[in-house]
Amino acid sequence: QVQLVESGGGLVQPGGSLRLSCVASGFDADQVAIGWFRQAPGKEREFVAAIYWIGGATYYGDSVRGRFTISRDSAKNVVYLRMNSLQPEDTAVYYCAARPTLRAGVLSNDYEYDYWGQGTQVTVSA
Repeated sequence: QVQLVESGGGLVQPGGSLRLSCVASGFDADQVAIGWFRQAPGKEREFVAAIYWIGGATYYGDSVRGRFTISRDSAKNVVYLRMNSLQPEDTAVYYCAARPTLRAGVLSNDYEYDYWGQGTQVTVSA
């Protein structure tokens, strides 16, 4: 059974950092790309970052580029999202998702992803 489990969210002050984790199980991680998305109350889901498991190529949304870093640990089947210089506008529920590597389309489209985690809340507030 395909499963994605996020962790690492919490409350952080503006300018602080957090690292989110997404543990993937139930499928061959070599055949997928993993993406992080976020959704704030009253807003549409937004692409944050994505990584191809094979090769490790990474992609970022404009609002987080230069502040967030996506990476993977192949031995542990974990994808991380390191978030630095957090601001109140980064407050959202963060989700990881998986899609087939060979699927056509762009990584920033949430409808390209077949499997989703339950989400982890990130709150940036003084």
